[in-house]
Order: sequence, then C-alpha cells, then structure tokens
Amino acid sequence: MLKESLHHSYDKKWAYASDRDTFCLRLRSKRNDVEEAFAITGDKYDWDNNYRELQMEKIAADQLYDYWEAAIQPEHKRFSYGFRLRSGEETLWLIETGIYGEQPTPPGGYFEVPFIHEIDLFDAPEWARNAVFYQIMPDRFANGDPDNDPEGVQPWGEPPSGDSHFGGDLQGIIDHLDHLSDLGVNAVYLTPIFTAPTNHKYDTVDYKQIDPQFGDTELLKKLVQSCHEREIRVVLDAVFNHTSEQFPPFQDVLEHGENSKYKDWFHLHGFPVEVKDGIPNYAAFGFFGNMPKLNTANPEVKQYLLDIAAYWIKEVDIDGWRLDVANEIDHTFWRDFRRAVKAAKPDTFIIGEVWGNSLHWLHGDQFDSAMNYPVTNQILDFFSSSDRRGSDFAEEINKLLMRYPQQTNEVMFNLLSSHDIPRAATRMGGNKQRLKQSVVFMMTYTGVPCIYYGDEIGLDGDNDPDCRKCMEWHPDMQDRELYDFYKMVIALRKEFGTLQNGRFRFLHADNEIGTIIYERLNGMQHVTVWMNNTEDTVLLKHPMKAGDWRDAMTGEDVPTNEEQLQIELEPLGFRILCRDI
Repeated sequence: MLKESLHHSYDKKWAYASDRDTFCLRLRSKRNDVEEAFAITGDKYDWDNNYRELQMEKIAADQLYDYWEAAIQPEHKRFSYGFRLRSGEETLWLIETGIYGEQPTPPGGYFEVPFIHEIDLFDAPEWARNAVFYQIMPDRFANGDPDNDPEGVQPWGEPPSGDSHFGGDLQGIIDHLDHLSDLGVNAVYLTPIFTAPTNHKYDTVDYKQIDPQFGDTELLKKLVQSCHEREIRVVLDAVFNHTSEQFPPFQDVLEHGENSKYKDWFHLHGFPVEVKDGIPNYAAFGFFGNMPKLNTANPEVKQYLLDIAAYWIKEVDIDGWRLDVANEIDHTFWRDFRRAVKAAKPDTFIIGEVWGNSLHWLHGDQFDSAMNYPVTNQILDFFSSSDRRGSDFAEEINKLLMRYPQQTNEVMFNLLSSHDIPRAATRMGGNKQRLKQSVVFMMTYTGVPCIYYGDEIGLDGDNDPDCRKCMEWHPDMQDRELYDFYKMVIALRKEFGTLQNGRFRFLHADNEIGTIIYERLNGMQHVTVWMNNTEDTVLLKHPMKAGDWRDAMTGEDVPTNEEQLQIELEPLGFRILCRDI
C-alpha cells in the first residue's frame, strides 16, 4: 500500500458528528490500493470493554484516491480510534502518531473524540433540506406598479444593458405568486432590494430603506406574509462587503477626509480619497471605485451591519440571508453575524457567496450553506456535450462531495444559472434535452436546488447583462412543455425524502462514454437515476436487488432480470427509478 496516500485528520471533513449520538470517520487511500479498511475504536478509560471494529465502506473515488467512511455511536459520547487497512497479505495501522506495520498498543497515540457536544453540531435549518429555491431579480421579474418606475425605464423585454431599468418591483412578485406555487418551489431568494443607484442594487446607499422603485417596507411585509401563507420562505441578499460611493458615511469621508468620523469605516490608503487613472486609493469591490469596501472589523461598522441583519428579520419576518462576496469579509464578523441572526430567528438560513471551497465557513459557526458553483460548473460542462466520459464526471463530483461532511452537502446551494453566469439554456447550446438532463441531475443530487427566474420557461442569455433579461409572461412566448417538466421534477424531489437526506453514490460511470447511474438511498426509499449523455441509444445494466422498482416519472413497473436491471436509453435519455425499502 502506498503510505503517502493514506490520510485522516481530526477535522470537520474527516471526522465529524452527524447528530448528537453519531460520529462519522473518513479515510483516504490511493485509488484501488486498499481492499479492506476498518475503524478500530474503544474508550480511552476502558478500551477493552468498549472495543469495536467497524468495517468501512468505500463511498467515493476520484482520479487519485478512494474514500472510506464508517459511523459509530459511542455509548459514552467519547472514544479513541485508529484504522486497520489490508491489501493482499499486507496490513497497516494508521493512528494519530503515524503508520505502523503492527498494531500499536491502544489508546496512546490514537485519534481521540473527547466528547460529542450537541452545541458544536453543524445545525442548518431543517426546512432548508426540503427547499426548492427560486431566484428573482426584482427589476427583471414583473412590473406590478408602473407608478414607481424609475426615470428612463425601458420597455419590458428589450435587450438589457448594464445600466438599464425595466420597472420590476415587489408588487410584480406578489402578482405572480401563483406561478411560484404552481411550479412547486417553496423558497425564494431575492437579489438586493435596498436603496441603490443601479438596477442590480449591489451598491447599497441605505440599508434600512426599500428602494422606492421596488416599493416600501409595508409592501415587503405583504410579500413575505403572502409567501408564508403559501408555505414559501423568503431569503434576502445582504451586501455587507461594500457599499455605494453614495453611502452617507463614505460621502462624509470624501468631504472631510482625515477629519471624518467615518474614516475608519473603510480601508483607506491615503488622503484625499480619490480614484486616479481608474484605480481608487482605497479598498473596493474589485477596482470599482463606486463600491468602497467596508471595514467590518471596526466595532461601529460591525454593530451597524449586525443591527441591519437582525432588523429585517424582526421587522418583516424574512427567513434568511444570502451574503454577497462573503469570502472577502473576516471570519470574526461572520461568527458574530450568525449569533445575531440566530438570536433574532433560530431557523434563519444563511447562504454565503463563495465560489470555491467553502469549508472554512461551514463548520457550524458561520454559514449554513454556500453557493455551490464548483458543482454547477461540473454539471454544465458534462451535460453541454457528449465529449466527457461518465467516469470523468463521477470523479469530479466525488472529489467535491468529499470537501464537506454529509450534513453540509445536504444543504449546499446548487444552481444551474444565476445573475452572474450565462443561463443554462445557453450553456446547453439551446438543446432542450441536454437542459432537461442537467435539471434532473440538480434535482436528484444532494443539496438544495435553486431555479433562476425564467429558466423554467426557456429563457436564455449569455454573460451579464444578457443573463438578466426580463421574465417572459406571455404564454405564447413561454416553453410550456419545459415548464411542465420542471414542475414534474420538482414534485418528484419533494415526494421522495431520500432526495433530501439520502446517501448519494455513483453505481456506474463509464470510462469510455458519457453514461452514469447513481443512487439516493435512505432507510425507507431507494432512487436510482440512469443517464445517457451520448448521441446513441445505449443499454445500461447494473446488478440490483429484486424489488418493486417503478419508473418515478410514469409510475410503470420496472422488472428485474436475475438480480439485474437493464434499461435502454435513447440518445440524451434518462430514467428515474424508485422503490420502497
């Protein structure tokens, strides 16, 4: 066995409590190098009488490594542990102090779980696991009140530019809640709605005022209440990394310079505060001088923003915050942010915008979730053509799954489109069947799916601003067949609990063509998804225990043949099979 590839450490993705009684252990080894792995455990105060061996299951593999997992429920909520690995006639033991050819005498030098404390558990809101989100840019969704349109509003549906306004507002969202209810979504995420000069509102001027072109606080209350009556949760966008240059404290800095009482609210590099040759002499979002960066380590700034976060929860009963540019704000701020919003409403859902590995923010002390763009990229790359092998896709997805503990993966924020990337329909080259495949994967994959407004009726769009087109409301201009497909798959997601909390595992991933089979499994339901991402008809086979398999989309029975399922799939075809356990 290649010792250099063996890895375990006592941190949140390799060793973690999944609930108050259960602790999960993960181990990494070289791909196809280890035949068996066992977790060997005992109580450090009485090892012999509490000794257990747990056979580990190989749960995932990527290009280089296999990943093993076992779960233990220690009687006294504490235990010490190590690992025994076998390949052929060779056996190795891995403990905290190193790798050995003979078993070290326990418990000295073994890994240790001193105690499972409930207060330390990763504790995302339960409702989030069952959510199907719908993202809305208010200016582009629906114009419900032309009287509050901003000056120079463009006719609805014209091609957008970076500075165009179309008059969408909160009343427009209220007017179309039937659309959301009929579609089946049960949570909405609104991009910023507070006073700002741009159409996107990511440059806040007043955090305590709804932008007049969208409505006012009373209208937001009405929207939230109307959504709650339909059992739809509401998440708002918080832009705490930066503000607009029109933000009053920054204007004070521009006017009074070193004498401004707000000079420590920002990261200033000199006076006078200015933009020279396109580069500001202060920290900003990117190099955009019109969006100065806040100093969130400043106690006054921190308290100001925490008060804002709690205010909107208490004032209008929102259900969560999506946090813009979250990775550019200090961790201490986010820990205090979590305490503030959870005190205001314990089941508030906190979603961070982090485009890469988000584990630093997902230890249970900061965010509940993060926008899962790494998975987005893999889905779009795989299903947009038939060039990639199923094994390549499975390895990349497995690698991403191993970034986080299971309960974290269950609430990661999955998406195919957003206001920051081209729409999925465009990424699929306008091929509706490819789009459907990607939707099926997102809806049956582990995590919380989110639909970007208009994707469900065929809206396309390239990079910003094209991906921010107006919603199309005329029925003749909507793809109603695609809408019905979204509606059906959302209903399946909500029907099968295993799609929210079941284990995800690839059963087949072809190393020559783009075919895959994967499962979602819990103690009550078993769902398998069969996908053919090729231009040819294929016959997929996989050993399956005999049972009452049925097609989840049609309800028809699917017979097993000598403990084996055989499914013929048309080009770009897929089937979702299910059975009760």
